[in-house]
Amino acid sequence: MPKTTLKSIGAVVAGLFFIIIVSTAVDIILHAAKVYPPMGEPMTDALAVLASSYRLAIGIAGAWLTARLAPDRPMRHALILGGIGIVLGLVGVVATWNLGLGPRWYAISLAVVALPQCWFGGWLYARR
Repeated sequence: MPKTTLKSIGAVVAGLFFIIIVSTAVDIILHAAKVYPPMGEPMTDALAVLASSYRLAIGIAGAWLTARLAPDRPMRHALILGGIGIVLGLVGVVATWNLGLGPRWYAISLAVVALPQCWFGGWLYARR
């Protein structure tokens, strides 16, 4: 496998891991601080808006990181990350649809904003 291909894969994986790890850490902190209800209990619309807000910011940062680490065509790498985000978001919608963990719009919104947030993160890097 060419070295640039490995760097490209690494850039996308780094952005994906950044998003997953930081989002999960913030979730855990908010549960521990009792901002969120205990695990397994439903979230309110207001708490889902809070989660959407920081996940949007974290997603933009993850896409910026992916673009920064990309060996070439940073926007393309950021958009690939967005495509992966759409797929993972749709898996989340299907997996949580009937679990009653909170508003359904929240899971849907994660899939819907994946590509635009990654485009924005790539754009932020590219405009430097």
